[in-house]
Amino acid sequence: MKNATGSRRAERLNQLPPYLCVEMDRAKNELRASGADVVDLGIGDPDLPTFPEIVEALREAVGDPSTHRYPCQRGDLELRREIARWFHAHYGVELDPEREVLVVIGTKEGLGHLPTAILNPGRSALVPDPGYPVYQAASWLAGGEVAHVRLEPELGFRPDLDRLSKRALDDAELMFLNYPNNPTGASADPELFQLALNLAREHDFVVVNDAAYAEIVYDGPRISLMQSGAAREFAIEFHSFSKTYNMTGWRVGFAVGNADVLDALAQVKDNIDSCVFTAIQHAAQTALRLPDERVREQLEVYRRRRDVLVDGLWKAGWQVPRPHATFYVWARVPEGGGDSSSFARKVLREAHVVVTPGIGFGPSGEGYVRMALTAPEDQIVEAVARISRIL
Repeated sequence: MKNATGSRRAERLNQLPPYLCVEMDRAKNELRASGADVVDLGIGDPDLPTFPEIVEALREAVGDPSTHRYPCQRGDLELRREIARWFHAHYGVELDPEREVLVVIGTKEGLGHLPTAILNPGRSALVPDPGYPVYQAASWLAGGEVAHVRLEPELGFRPDLDRLSKRALDDAELMFLNYPNNPTGASADPELFQLALNLAREHDFVVVNDAAYAEIVYDGPRISLMQSGAAREFAIEFHSFSKTYNMTGWRVGFAVGNADVLDALAQVKDNIDSCVFTAIQHAAQTALRLPDERVREQLEVYRRRRDVLVDGLWKAGWQVPRPHATFYVWARVPEGGGDSSSFARKVLREAHVVVTPGIGFGPSGEGYVRMALTAPEDQIVEAVARISRIL
């Protein structure tokens, strides 16, 4: 039956704004179709190739007919054991691979299904603002409410959790965190994680940290929410192969933490998907066994790109902050540049460079743009030159 507007679309879809990446892709592709040379600093999709050992592992696994059947729903046990080993080596946290590890079809899928698993209709999710749009969209699609939690620039783009009202906390069933942070490039600290867990205990909600960029940290240690006290009681954390190992198209990630929450998420997934192709899961084991030095070498590539972009724009008069983590640069729109969408359109139209308007990440993203370091260094040099000419 059609809804009141005559559309076949479910009315809840009307709550969702156009997905930002799709909108930017459309504008970029139209420009390229006209023959323009466009430098894309928009979407966070690594341009570096997947590590060759991982590709070879997949090639070998695909040739094994045993991988061609339905995979284990929670993920191959050998992969979950490898995840537990990796997690202990990186963060000093012991995990039960059978109950405290769940394989997901990329962290976007896991995050997208999580509210359906634990958020009841009419209850709220605390969502960072600015933040990854999936947190908000998934909560709405699950029938929940969304309460934006502003990331304060004065606090290094961390939330002031002490200022949240008792009502907001009592209404919440879920709090999303995302550190290292997209889009701001900010890092968290153990004190922030512990405060969030203390509030979860007091007000009985679940904390989830999206740690997709956990291995892309330039300054300071890599930390995990799961290192904090009470994390197993009230929290889970998502990790991704996409950013660390350049596997965005492979669609594989994992969640760790509270067994009951993971069981609920697994129950949703049991009814919707069939987990990750087993051959990809075999290749993911190889990824986790790579020496840390390989990942650090890649981090240095991003560090050089970051410095080229930031230093170049500073010389042009645009005071762009240097991020501590992730491969994003989050910067205020230059004075006189208008709102974030207007400035992004100007940069695309006049400089043929794609940057992402901050409004796409929430109300507090207005006045900012995000630039991704997922283009070769020579293209970043070219982007700096082009943007400098129009500032």
